[in-house]
Amino acid sequence: MSNLNVDSYIQQIPKQAAHRIETEQEAIEIAKQLAAKFLLGAAERDQQRLLPVDELNAYSQSGLWAIRVPKAFGGIDASYRTVVEVFKIIAEADGSLGQIPQNHISIVDTLLFDASDSQKKFFYDLVLKGIRFGNAFSEIGNKHVADFQTKIKKQGNDYIVNGKKFFSTGALLAHWIPIVAVDDEANAYLAITPRDTAGLTIRNDWSSFGQKTTASGSVEIENVRVPAEYVVAIHSFENPTPTGAISQILQAAIDAGLARSAIEETIHYVKQHTRPWIDAKQDKATEDHFTIATIGDLKTRLQAAEAVLDLAADQIDIAISEVSEENSAQASILVAQAKILTTEIAILATNKLFELAGTRSTLAAHNLDRHWRNARTHTLHDPVRWKYYVVGNYYLNDIQPERHAWL
Repeated sequence: MSNLNVDSYIQQIPKQAAHRIETEQEAIEIAKQLAAKFLLGAAERDQQRLLPVDELNAYSQSGLWAIRVPKAFGGIDASYRTVVEVFKIIAEADGSLGQIPQNHISIVDTLLFDASDSQKKFFYDLVLKGIRFGNAFSEIGNKHVADFQTKIKKQGNDYIVNGKKFFSTGALLAHWIPIVAVDDEANAYLAITPRDTAGLTIRNDWSSFGQKTTASGSVEIENVRVPAEYVVAIHSFENPTPTGAISQILQAAIDAGLARSAIEETIHYVKQHTRPWIDAKQDKATEDHFTIATIGDLKTRLQAAEAVLDLAADQIDIAISEVSEENSAQASILVAQAKILTTEIAILATNKLFELAGTRSTLAAHNLDRHWRNARTHTLHDPVRWKYYVVGNYYLNDIQPERHAWL
C-alpha cells in the first residue's frame, strides 16, 4: 500500500483515561463484549483492507492493554492464563485486532525486567491512561532476525537512533514507538519515543495477503533524538527471564484464536449451507459420518493445544516470580510445544473449512479464505520446524533453549 494519507492515522492522546479493570474475570468479560462487536465488521475490514481505527481505540480504552501492569504501579498484574484467554477471544473475532497489541504487551513486561523504577512509573502511567505502544523491532535483508543494523549513539543527555524496520505491527496506529537498536559494541537498547517524533516515518506499506489490517509496514528512523530517560538497556536475554516465552505465547494465543474462528465458521457453514455427499445417503451434511468425525478431530486438537497453552502460561508466571535458569527454560519449552500445536491446528482447521463446507464456500462473497490467509501468514512468524528440535534437544540431551525473542 502507498504512504498516502498516513498522517490521518496519527493517533491523538486519549482525551479520557482508559477504564481501570479491577479483576481478571472482568478482563475476560470485557474481551467477550468487545469481540462480539469486532466480529461484525471483520470480514469487510479484511476484504477492503480497512484499518480498525475505531475498534482499536475501543480496545485500548477498555483497559485490556494495561492488564499486565504490576499492582505496585496501579495495575492488576494479570496472570498469563488471563492474558492468553483475552488474546484468543479477540483473535477469534478478528485476527488482525488480535495481533496488534502483541508487541505492546511484550513491552510492558520488558519494562518489568529491564527498566528503572522511574521509567516503570512513567511508562506504566501512560499505559494505564490508554497509551498504545507500537513496534519497531524487526528488520529485513540482514543475516538473520537478530542481526540488528539499527544503531543508537549517546549524544549529550540524549541518544540518536538511525535505521529502518519492517513487520512493525501496530506502529501506524500507536501513540509511542519502542525501537530496538544496538550500539557499536552490539549492546541492545529499547528507545521509546512518541509517534510524531521528528525523523520517525511510518509507512502504511503492509501488503501481505493475510493479517491485512495490522498495519505491519515499515518504520524509517533518521537521526531520531530520544532522551536518556526514555531509553532502556535490554538485559532480559542475558538473565534467566521468560521474555522470549512471553513473546512466543502471545503468538501461540493468536493462532489458537484463529483456529477457534475457523472451526466455528466451519460448523456454522456446514449446518446452514453444505449439502450431504451423494454416497453418504444422508439427508443433511451434519449427518455425514466423515464430517462428524473431522469436526471431532478438530475440536480435540484445538482443546489439546489450548490445554498446553494454559500449562505454558502457568509456567511463565512461575518464571516471573521465581527467577531461575530452569524455570525460564521450562517456560520456553512449554511455549514451544504450545506453538507447535496451535500452528498445526490453525493450518489444519483453515484447510478443513473448505473441505467440509464445499466448493460454494470459496465464493468471494463469503470471504472465508481470510481464515486460511490469516493463519498461514501469522504462523510464519517463526519456524515451527525449529520448535521440534529445541524441545527434543531439551528432553534428550538436556540442552536448554537459547535466550531470544523467538523462543
